[in-house]
Order: sequence, then C-alpha cells, then structure tokens
Amino acid sequence: MAGTRTLYVVTHPESRHHVEGRVGGWFDSPLTERGRSQARSIAAELRRRIPTDASAEVFTSDLARTRETAEVVAEALGTRAEVAAGLREKSYGVAEGREQAWLDERFVFPPKPVDVSPKPDDVSGGERMLDHQARLDHDEGIEGAETRRELGARVYAAMDEILARPAGHQVVVTHGFAHTFVIGRWLELPLEAMGWAAFAARSGCITELTEDAVFGNRTLRRLADVDHLGES
Repeated sequence: MAGTRTLYVVTHPESRHHVEGRVGGWFDSPLTERGRSQARSIAAELRRRIPTDASAEVFTSDLARTRETAEVVAEALGTRAEVAAGLREKSYGVAEGREQAWLDERFVFPPKPVDVSPKPDDVSGGERMLDHQARLDHDEGIEGAETRRELGARVYAAMDEILARPAGHQVVVTHGFAHTFVIGRWLELPLEAMGWAAFAARSGCITELTEDAVFGNRTLRRLADVDHLGES
C-alpha cells in the first residue's frame, strides 16, 4: 500500500559471548565470523525488502555486536547508522561476562500467575491474577541487574525519538530481550502492561512492523523471521 510505514527490528547475530557460553547484557562482545556472515545476509534481505528508490534510516544499540551489524546494514542501504544507547540489551549486573552457569545457579525466576479460587456461588471457575507490577520490578536476584521496568522505560524513550521521525522505512538493530519492548512501543502497549509480554526472538532475526496510511493501524506483520540466514 502506498504510504505504508515499515519498521524492521533486527536482533544482532552470533557474537562471541554466545559461543563462549557467557552472559551477555551489557558485556560488550563482538560478532563472530559466523555472525559477520549472518549480518551480511540480514543486510541483503533488508535491501531486497526496501525499495531502492526509498530512503531508510538505521538505528542501533551502542554495544559492539549491534553496531557492527548496523554498519553492514546501513552500507547496503546507502545510509549511516545512528546510535541510540537506549536500545541496548537488559543489564544482568554482576553476572555480565561470567559463565552462563554462574547466572543459572543464582537466577530467581519472576512471579507466576496466581490462581484465585471461586467463591461457592461463583460458576466462573475462578481466574488467574497477573501481577504486572511485581514482574516489572523483579531484578532476578542479581546485584546491579535491570528490571523489566527499567529496561522498558529506556527502550520506550528511545523508540519515541525514533518514531517521531517521518521516515517511511526504519531499521532498529537491538537485542533479544529489548526486542519485546521495541515491538511493545510500536503497538502502543503501555509499559505497565508489559510485565508478561514476550515476543520471542532468535539471533539474527528480522521482525517486520507496518503502519497503514489509511487508518494508521499498526501491525506485527512478520515475527522473528530467520529464513534469510539459510539455516535450519
């Protein structure tokens, strides 16, 4: 449709902390050689999807693995990547850079839904209460780790600045956990309702979001696509 606005959300491909089994977050690991090859595949796919006569903007987290990916994408699209630090991954505090097993041994899982039993005269069968606030403020028991609320607030702020720009095609290069909040902001989901939301992402995926020019409806058109990587 003419005038449709499109946002492509890219998660960085394979980086060194993946293959070394280390906690990522703000730990600034670079892409592996395989990751660099995947970045080129991502760039080629975005070049295929975005019309050659259309201008595109590219934004990236300030961490090395996303910046490296974004630079490859931007070159393919004939533009330059702009750094938006608010797009960086959730911080895992003192766990960052440590072996994943260290975090796994200390990780405190967030609260789950609470089943509320029905009253004797209630035929509804009860309900499950979702405590968004407890989930948003949960720090997983790790010193210095960000909560979902803290992560979401900065990602939402970064996306507000990006979406205020009029470009018809924008690319956001970010991380797996932050990916959920980029989508949440696009869909205008209040941060207070994001305690349970999760849009699963694989490394090197592309999520495509569109806004139509007639009604202004925003759609999650394609979630976490990895077909361009040519891997099973």
